[in-house]
Amino acid sequence: MQELLVSIAQGLVENPDAVSVTMDEPMEDGTVVYHLHVAEEDMGRVIGKQGRIARAIRVVMRAAATRENSKVAVEIG
Repeated sequence: MQELLVSIAQGLVENPDAVSVTMDEPMEDGTVVYHLHVAEEDMGRVIGKQGRIARAIRVVMRAAATRENSKVAVEIG
């Protein structure tokens, strides 16, 4: 899952070396939170107009997690 998020983000940004993802321990309900970090100048590319790209990233991640019978949340910062 972490590799999927990194590959999606690296395809969007101008500085793919600055992309990093950290992962929290699963919460009580089993949800794993992924924290996506990109360069400051690439933040707008990852979020998109009115958050559309960020929403799409979250949808793709939730769909991939559903296939593995898990729950995920994506924080962008």
